[in-house]
Parts: sequence; structure tokens; C-alpha cells
Amino acid sequence: MKRRLLLATAATLLALPAAAQTKWDMPTGYPATNYHTENIQAFADDVKKATDGKLTITVHANASLFKVPELKRAIQSGQAQIGELLMSNLENESPIFGADVVPFLASSYAESRKLYQAQKPFVQKKLEAQGMMLLFAVPWPPQGFYAKKDINSVADLKGLKFRAYNVGTTRLAELAGMVPVTIQAADLAQALATGVVNSFISSGSTGYDSKVWESLTHFYDTKAWLPKNMVVVNKEAFGKLDKAQQEAILKAAADAEVRGWKLCEEKTGWYVDQLKAKGMKTLEPSAELMTGLKAFGDQLTKDWLAKAGAEGQQLIEAYRKQ
Repeated sequence: MKRRLLLATAATLLALPAAAQTKWDMPTGYPATNYHTENIQAFADDVKKATDGKLTITVHANASLFKVPELKRAIQSGQAQIGELLMSNLENESPIFGADVVPFLASSYAESRKLYQAQKPFVQKKLEAQGMMLLFAVPWPPQGFYAKKDINSVADLKGLKFRAYNVGTTRLAELAGMVPVTIQAADLAQALATGVVNSFISSGSTGYDSKVWESLTHFYDTKAWLPKNMVVVNKEAFGKLDKAQQEAILKAAADAEVRGWKLCEEKTGWYVDQLKAKGMKTLEPSAELMTGLKAFGDQLTKDWLAKAGAEGQQLIEAYRKQ
């Protein structure tokens, strides 16, 4: 009897470390070499270190675990415990998620930080109602226009096959007389190579990741907006962690947000330099082009405010008071 008790106790003790370890999957839609993904990997490494390996987060880059349109549902349902989303991809659920892609509302890092502080409480509330928590958000560099010809005014945009990735970019294409084609970042290089699209508006980072110089020739630094990626966690999964692990995640998330904003700002010029080094024309937009684009921005701001209602007005007021 005593021998059996000792064996049972030993077996229980041997099983404890395995039972105490928690493993999470973290999907993202961007390449492993992108600064967003590198920042997320550093976040995962920080969590593992802070919890002595009791919580490990495996990062699945480049939409390898879930396609981009599937990411939000996967996290919400617990198929993945944590993940990264482009905030504005949820704009069809609520305009609040698309405040950072309203053209020229916030076109510098300083303005983008202020807009994020105004937008954040609204985003947190909406995510929590869906069983998720916002951990941190990091921007993309200012958005520029890519094409295969000279773009001197908005009249030159008409007829272009334009890559759209959310409500705002689709509406921009419609206003400019372009043909919007929905393409996610992971599929952009192929869409450019096959001629499915021949123009898009995005950051220098996206252009670099997709080797845009193999298909297009011009980059106009319009600084139209700075979209954000957000890292969200399933509330139920987070609630199952012990207090020390929860605190480790929140601390690592706060560090990742600071690090991510810094990385983004530092790499903005580098990305544009890389496009130029690969033979692309990197140009400042003409005054005529900017006048036309800002007119579209004014219309899109009015459209957004009409859809966002009282919440949108509160958000804009909070942004402009800072």
C-alpha cells in the first residue's frame, strides 16, 4: 500500500510542470520580417521570460494559421487565444474602428498618437462586449500612393485597378473613379504580379514587404493617414491565467506598444529609401494632387461622422481637445 502511494505521489509530481504550462497561438497576417511581427515576437519572448516558461505564445506569421478575414472570429471564439488585427478591418462592424483611416484626419505621428488616445476607450468598450481585450496597438508609417505612371492630379486616378483593404479605401476608390479590388497584405505581391491591381495606397513598409518595385514604378508620399494594428486577447483565455501571468502579459504589452511606435517612426524613412534604391521614383505629390485628395478626405470625414453618430462626434472632440 505504501509503495503504491509513493508511486502515485511521484507520478502526480512529475505531471505538475506539464499541467502548469499554458500554450497560446498568436496568428498575424504579416511576414515574419515585418517590424510588427518582430515586435510581436519580442512581446511573446518577454511573456515567456516573465512567466518562467509557464505561458508560451507561438506567433504564426503571414496568415499561415488563419486568413486575415478569419482572424477576428478565431480570437473571439477561442480558436486562437491572442492575435493581431488591422483595426480598420472591423470598420464594417462599427465606424469607431476606422477613425484612424479617415484621410488626413491624422497624418503625422504626433497627431496619430492623439487620435489613438481618443479612439482607445471606444475600441476597448466594443472589443470587451465581444469577449476580447485590447492589449496594445502600433501604427503603420504614413500612407503613400503607388502607381505605374505619373499621377499629377486626381483625374489621373480614374480607371486604375486599386487595391482596397477596408471600407475607407473602397470608398476612396469610388470617389476617385478607380476600380476597388479587395486584396489583403499577404496576397498583394501576387495581385500586383498578375495585374489584378495596378495601384494602391499604403505604407513604405507594405511596399517593401511586397517587393512593389517588381510591378510598379512610382511612390507618392501623400501621408494620407497612419492605420494601426491592434493585438487583442480572448477574455476567457486571459481570465484563466493566474494573476502573475496576467500582469506579465499587461507589462509586456505596454512595453511592446512603446517599442512598436518607436520602431515604426524610426523605419519610416528607411522604407522609402529602400524603394528608391530598388529603382522606384519616390516623389512628393503635386499641390494639385494633394488638393484633390484632401477634397476626397473632407467628403470621407463627413461620411464617417454621419455613420459614427454621437460616438464619432465624441471621439473627434476628444481628439481635437488634446
